[in-house]
Amino acid sequence: MRTVKILMLHGYTQSGPLFQAKTRALEKVLAKALSPVSLAPSLIYPTGPVRLLPHDIPGYSPPSDPESQDYQPDAWAWWRKDDGSGEYLYLEQGMATVADAIRQAGGIDGVCGFSQGGAAASLVTAALEPDRPVPDGKAGEWVRRLRQANGGLPAKFVAVYSGFRPVPASLQFLYEPKIKTPTLHFLGSLDTIVDESRSRELVDRCDNVTVVSFPGGHHVPISKDMVMPLAGLVKVYGAGDPVLEFEL
Repeated sequence: MRTVKILMLHGYTQSGPLFQAKTRALEKVLAKALSPVSLAPSLIYPTGPVRLLPHDIPGYSPPSDPESQDYQPDAWAWWRKDDGSGEYLYLEQGMATVADAIRQAGGIDGVCGFSQGGAAASLVTAALEPDRPVPDGKAGEWVRRLRQANGGLPAKFVAVYSGFRPVPASLQFLYEPKIKTPTLHFLGSLDTIVDESRSRELVDRCDNVTVVSFPGGHHVPISKDMVMPLAGLVKVYGAGDPVLEFEL
């Protein structure tokens, strides 16, 4: 049985343990689907380093009970968007946390992310592509750290749920040229958090891409018929040699 290590990146306001709890059924179905081809998925759930305060959480209402005013939710992010400049604050810390998780796992085979984690998954996947030029100096430091953590190897595949293309100009080198790594996108037809047009902007920057639409909102679908496309992606690419896909 060959282990396929998949990095799981949670959404904004979530945590690694919460994302794991929400995708436990997916993990079970995936393991069962891959067993006949002697693949065993090992899912890795880091938590973003940016702790969110109650007022950072969409829809949050302050408690009327004075004793609850100091409540600190278990809510985390990979970065915060600066409303003035549009730049991503704490991105380097977020990617350092990802690099640490990759290193501790002894490298990863694939990446999977939801919402902000889906955008982060695209960043990580693009950064790991060895033939992609990297900015000199501090701007490219986090990319070099990610590559070192994964032993210079690219991801073999990436699955993005309700993701979007990061907008800062400083990150567009990760999308131009397009991402070569095999990519699977899940789009919820009733998603009111990440509009489909935003997700399509990321889809358009992927060269080897498959899109699955499902009749749901802003969540990771865990029904068997929705896990099968992910299982197929892992079957096709999880045991292969990704280096052959790139010009080193």
